[in-house]
Amino acid sequence: MATLVQCFLKLFLLISVFQLSFATRRLSELVQDQTQLLHYHNGPLLYGKIAVNLIWYGQFKPSQKAIITDFVASLSSPASQSNQPSVAMWWKTTEKYYHLSPKKAAPLSLSLGDQILDESYSLGKSLTSKHLVQLASKGGQRNAVNVVLTSADVAVEGFCMSRCGTHGSSSSVGHVKGGKNYKFAYIWVGNSETQCPGQCAWPFHQPIYGPQNPPLIAPNNDVGLDGMVINLASLLAGTATNPFGNGYFQGPAEAPLEAASACPGVYGKGAYPGYAGNLLVDSTTGASYNVNGANGRKYLVPALYDPSTSSCSTPV
Repeated sequence: MATLVQCFLKLFLLISVFQLSFATRRLSELVQDQTQLLHYHNGPLLYGKIAVNLIWYGQFKPSQKAIITDFVASLSSPASQSNQPSVAMWWKTTEKYYHLSPKKAAPLSLSLGDQILDESYSLGKSLTSKHLVQLASKGGQRNAVNVVLTSADVAVEGFCMSRCGTHGSSSSVGHVKGGKNYKFAYIWVGNSETQCPGQCAWPFHQPIYGPQNPPLIAPNNDVGLDGMVINLASLLAGTATNPFGNGYFQGPAEAPLEAASACPGVYGKGAYPGYAGNLLVDSTTGASYNVNGANGRKYLVPALYDPSTSSCSTPV
């Protein structure tokens, strides 16, 4: 009898050890490779000197255009030590993706390119995704990112329902390289001021859902344009690190998590849903911001996923 009990005990211990080992293996499988959220899909990144061409669709005041152009210029403008944190410093996080990429190339340098005006709404005031590509094609397609900016009175397919902007790529039209069409990257961002500021200009407007904290004061005194800067900044980071849908991202290629979208709603340390984080406040205007830009500008830019620390990196 004692021998039978001993056999059962040995069998029980053997099964327990097996289950423990199996559970440990399964747990390690669940957590493996979580240190790197965004995976590299072996495609090219943007590199070298790239012009950011702006296609203005609809009516924009000169003061509104200046908010955007100063932001683009700030991406490569060296800021003094007394003017930190800066837009250029924030942008340097994207360089870490290039360091990780096995495909070494010249570092990316963005600069303000051409500006194209379409103030007569040549395609109407209700645009489809195909219209956006058509407008983006108006800009130069070599060594460029073409940014389509739509005014507050323009409706765009999916705007306010599923997106505040988008980026993608398209085959060049009438430009042939080596006998084949090549791709160019583009971005679209809409002015949400009159359509959905609670979705696309938060935290400068109360959100439609979630905690109803008071909105922050926009640093350039324009809720719509300051919201556009946030979305443009996010999409520029996504374009640099995933320009053609096979760079750094997680999830389905049609709706990927990218450098900025991996850190939604985070602008400063201590952020949580409904709270943008600990931000800088202008002592004169009371406006909230987290980076300084060209010509004395202040902006709010999103956190970027830092692949070297596996965390969302904020300027402040």
